Amino acid sequence: MKENILRDKSYAFALRIVKAYKFLSQEQREFVLSKQLLRSGTSIGAMVRESEHAQSTADFVNKLSVALKEANETEYWLMLLKDTGYINKEVFMSIVEDCKELLRLLISSIKTAKQRRTNET
Repeated sequence: MKENILRDKSYAFALRIVKAYKFLSQEQREFVLSKQLLRSGTSIGAMVRESEHAQSTADFVNKLSVALKEANETEYWLMLLKDTGYINKEVFMSIVEDCKELLRLLISSIKTAKQRRTNET
């Protein structure tokens, strides 16, 4: 199977988010913000996987755009969890760097797909 950096990194990120959710809900007894983080953080990889079987370039761009929105939302929840003291700065920095890397990869993939679509017409 062809290597797909975005797919692999978004899946690894989802695993980190699930572990963070388990910590926040079991150890910190925080249920609202952590659930939001779980939903948006795991949705990134789900949308990337959906994009692999997009029906068209426009559909591909749309699915990655949704993943981009979810990544942006995830960064928001991480910031909120840090600023409210549920996660410390070290944990935040580690996870948010992965999130920012996904944001960069998604932006780059969307730009590339849009350029290809423009070149095809």
